[in-house]
Amino acid sequence: MFDLEGKVAIVTGSAQGIGRAIALNLAEGGASIALTDMQRSKLDEVVKEVEGKGVKAMGFCVDVTDLEAVQAMVDQTLETWSKVDILVNNAGITRDSLIMRMKKEDWDAVLKTNLNGAFYCIQGVLPSMVRQRYGRIVNIASVVAQAGNVGQANYISSKAGIIGLTKAVAAEVARRNITVNAVAPGFIATSMTENLPPEIKEKMLSRIPIGRMGTDSEIAAGVRFLASEEARYITGHVLNVNGGMFMA
Repeated sequence: MFDLEGKVAIVTGSAQGIGRAIALNLAEGGASIALTDMQRSKLDEVVKEVEGKGVKAMGFCVDVTDLEAVQAMVDQTLETWSKVDILVNNAGITRDSLIMRMKKEDWDAVLKTNLNGAFYCIQGVLPSMVRQRYGRIVNIASVVAQAGNVGQANYISSKAGIIGLTKAVAAEVARRNITVNAVAPGFIATSMTENLPPEIKEKMLSRIPIGRMGTDSEIAAGVRFLASEEARYITGHVLNVNGGMFMA
């Protein structure tokens, strides 16, 4: 089930955390993976992990806010493997601050990375997907784009934009056998959340009906499903993986 044998995937922001888990899960399904990130040493480690799953992998040190660099990465992937079947837009940053104190550069940085970066990657892969009449695009959104959160106006705006972008592109390319969906993670256990004070963790957990944080592998499982043939009749959808924190 959820077999990706022979597929080629690009996963952005894949040197650690959710992106790494997604790359490994898609590799376990049989896909060759082009990984992108700005942390070269960590990226190289994940490339080796992916290759350890018995598939091919390449690593690109790419800033997704750089349109030319993104296009060069897509072109190199196409030159090497002749196609791109799956794109996962996971690259993202946070620059949290209350809106009255938020610096313009922090607003701009988050929107450029999280939203513009996804736009550049989608534009980069779509021509080849249209030609082959096949594609799976999965964008990583966030529960806070739907539920709101204090101090994250820039991040929430970018992720709400991702949801809008997902629906718009899905409508444009559906007749070309290209699906475009989003996964919206809730609170996920990461190295960042491990260091939170106990009282903050308790407050976060109180908002989750299931009573625990999610894992990066649970997000990756959702992505793999949407990238598979089993999800071929799903497009423009936001898959909430949040333990019941937000129920649409």
